[in-house]
Amino acid sequence: MTWRVGLGFDVHPFSPDPDRRLVLAGVELQGRGLIGHSDADVIAHAVADALLGAAGLGDLGTRFPDDDPTWDAADSIELLARVVAELRPRWRVGNVDCAVVLDAPRLAPHRAAMEARLAGVVGAAVNIKPKRAEGLGAIGRGEGIACWAVAIVASAEPTG
Repeated sequence: MTWRVGLGFDVHPFSPDPDRRLVLAGVELQGRGLIGHSDADVIAHAVADALLGAAGLGDLGTRFPDDDPTWDAADSIELLARVVAELRPRWRVGNVDCAVVLDAPRLAPHRAAMEARLAGVVGAAVNIKPKRAEGLGAIGRGEGIACWAVAIVASAEPTG
């Protein structure tokens, strides 16, 4: 069996628009939304990039470019589902681990729902670890949210 690992990263600033929805890991939360061509779900984007990287299939920006109006206001969970569907003939997801860096909102009350939402899409366990930037840099000043994700995939095809 062949195993591969991929790393994903995404970052978005908070929107000045008070009506912009905040969506993280496919779950709508109270708070300022993020600026982005899609719904700007940094967690779903980082997970999709990690999966694409593990499978050797490029990156999210190449597949769903932000200058293509087709993806304007796209649901990032739908984009993630497309990525998973593309992987499925050759790869199965082992697990995904995410570190989300933000000072607000607090993710602990939503963590189980977020992990369940992502796990339902990728078909494997997903772990989300909220982290604080402790006042350092743009994220620490509350200007946005960043996420790193690592995914492992295994070949779905028998070897030998």
